[in-house]
Amino acid sequence: MSSETMSTTETASRPASFVSSRRWLLWSGIAALCAWVLVPIYLVALGALGGRQGVYIWPKTGLPTGISLEPFILFLKTEGVVQSFLNSLGAAGITVALSILLGAPAGYALARYDFRGKDSYRLLVLLTRAFPLAILALPLTVSFIRLGLYDTIIGVGLIHTVLALPFAALVTQGIFLGVPKELEEAAWVFGCTRVQAFFKVVAPLALPGIVATAVFAFVISWNEVFAASVLTVRNRTLTAYLLTVLSESPMHYRFAGGLMLILPSVVFIFAVRRYLFAIWGISSK
Repeated sequence: MSSETMSTTETASRPASFVSSRRWLLWSGIAALCAWVLVPIYLVALGALGGRQGVYIWPKTGLPTGISLEPFILFLKTEGVVQSFLNSLGAAGITVALSILLGAPAGYALARYDFRGKDSYRLLVLLTRAFPLAILALPLTVSFIRLGLYDTIIGVGLIHTVLALPFAALVTQGIFLGVPKELEEAAWVFGCTRVQAFFKVVAPLALPGIVATAVFAFVISWNEVFAASVLTVRNRTLTAYLLTVLSESPMHYRFAGGLMLILPSVVFIFAVRRYLFAIWGISSK
């Protein structure tokens, strides 16, 4: 075999081995990321469904032995758990709705229009998160009492919306930037108004990103505990309720509470997963 043939063979084999190495690294990273996310959830589920014996058994086998729904059902029957769960769902629903209704138009304006102070406005949007809630706790409490929003789910939803809205505006701005403006202009040429072009052309293409924003707002509201603890007494969200009730509870009750906090977010993300996968197609355009 001549030297030219050998060099050609080596050149052809190098890209194949390089692609194989990249693929191996990709799947290894995916496996590590899945393990990072799923293993803690699995261990929390074992502690919640295994009862007192399952929590304190040592050494840990990692296998689902002695699993029973009775400890988790007993936890659900605890007074106030179901109501606080519904309160969390209500506050998260308000947060998602207001974040999309207010954040999407703001993101669209930032993406499509040039106006004086645009960069300053974007910075001010981010600076709203620079003030810790602990500093604003007393003024917020006084204001909510005066407005009749104290100890209400609407009040908690409004505070959570304030937390999620800056990110909703900036995330939707990036999504609308990924939708070609030429498509919208073509709709204008064919007789659509700006509003019709938005809902018929832009909104369907931006829907995966809007859904991703909704997921983000839901998770922020669902996991937030400080404002919910300060602004509620009887109508607590699940996180605030568990913080006050489970501090001296048995360990398997704490695991059950942790599982109950995890499951709704996982179910919500799983329900809208196809929109989350589709966002990569829009972002690459």
